[in-house]
Amino acid sequence: MALDSPQPKIVVLTGAGVSADSGIQTFRGAGGLWEGHDVTEVASPEGFAANPELVLRFYNERRAQMKACEPNAGHLALVELEQAFDVLIVTQNVDNLHERAGSSAIIHLHGELSKARSVKNEHLVVDMEGDIQLGDLGEDGEQLRPHIVWFGEAVPEIYRAAEQMAQADIIIIIGTSLAVYPAAGLVDYAQPSVPIFVVDPNEVPMYTANEVIHIQEKGAVGVPKLVQELLSAKDSESSSS
Repeated sequence: MALDSPQPKIVVLTGAGVSADSGIQTFRGAGGLWEGHDVTEVASPEGFAANPELVLRFYNERRAQMKACEPNAGHLALVELEQAFDVLIVTQNVDNLHERAGSSAIIHLHGELSKARSVKNEHLVVDMEGDIQLGDLGEDGEQLRPHIVWFGEAVPEIYRAAEQMAQADIIIIIGTSLAVYPAAGLVDYAQPSVPIFVVDPNEVPMYTANEVIHIQEKGAVGVPKLVQELLSAKDSESSSS
């Protein structure tokens, strides 16, 4: 693992597991339901068209839950990693715990609960701390909807994330099963010499020729351990050079 550049680049891919220790329920539950709802009811353009009140209420509840939670030791350790590395977080999560922990570079693949956007213009995005109600309009006079990438919608940030993954010196994957595409395909952009660290209590299938180091711990436990190892390795290499 080459750490001799001034600030090696680390790309971190996070999923629901990194926020679970903060009390945020994993979005996709058993049986394909999202907290009792079929995904097509609350996470598709068709569901929003059929019952916008239900969809808005669902995400208003998620936003309230997010605001009641705090970043955990895993989030905070990633901030500490920025002391010696160029760290970019690519997250599948729609919460803002990485931001609240203090991470400075974050790509949200699936949108953000703390924002809303026009139903007609996906580029008209506004901050939204409180609830979104029917009748709440954007500057274009159109209804606001959650700034969430729903099933059947494009994932525009995937291209930027892929470019960053291809530039990484180290890749860290935290709390994701790598079962949801296109995010799961990001690992394919890693350079062959780049080590991949996986922090997850469960087995995570990795179909890659890269060296994979699996830390079978929850994010709040495994990420601080890994960060200290990386910081120590960087200090040792700097001292010997």
